[in-house]
Amino acid sequence: MVIGTKQKNYNLKKFLRNNWLYFILYLVVLIWAAYYLFQFDKVALHIKLNSLVGNPIIDLFFKYFTNVGDGIFAIIIGLIVLLFNIRKGIFILATYIVSGLCTSFLKNFCFGDVNRPHFVFGYFVQKVKLNLVNGVDMVGLNSFPSGHATSAFALFTCLALITENKFTKIIFFTIGLLAAFSRTYLSQHWLVDITVGSLIGTVFAIVFYFIFINNSRLEKLNKPLFNFKKS
Repeated sequence: MVIGTKQKNYNLKKFLRNNWLYFILYLVVLIWAAYYLFQFDKVALHIKLNSLVGNPIIDLFFKYFTNVGDGIFAIIIGLIVLLFNIRKGIFILATYIVSGLCTSFLKNFCFGDVNRPHFVFGYFVQKVKLNLVNGVDMVGLNSFPSGHATSAFALFTCLALITENKFTKIIFFTIGLLAAFSRTYLSQHWLVDITVGSLIGTVFAIVFYFIFINNSRLEKLNKPLFNFKKS
């Protein structure tokens, strides 16, 4: 029992030592988001953030980059990783699926009456006209929490946790953050939606890391899905 406790403490310290930079960056973003969420109501805050929209290059970037947070993208990356390492692939896919189901449940059964910015500004705050990006199909319902933000942080937190390179971890964090922010930039979600969505994705990534990666009993799965080497 003592040995098991020492091993768990060692694994936790190793986990924090390897990933402290990623979580510090995420904590800074969470504090920033929390500050503005407590300072302004979500409509006023969205008006401020929506003022950023209008630069043709940035608009075009977020119009397409938002697809990085799509579930199909997460599944494709998970399957690619699965080909090279079964354990890591299952880790990514399980994190995406479970976090996505959690968000979907909250979105459809707990907060189904929370409407998206386009709907609210179109019917209730008509005096303010949103800056919208051309060519983006707008959605009006089931706003909270953001599925894209959940998917993006589930995927890229997983990728960050299984890489050793600190610079690569920063890149994965940046990609996840931009994918999540794109949803507010495009007026598909409120800031609170992407904040909570990112939390769900990150929490499940940590939980499943200790289930699948930090588990010596699954080391036998550290192999490619297909062995192409000739015997």
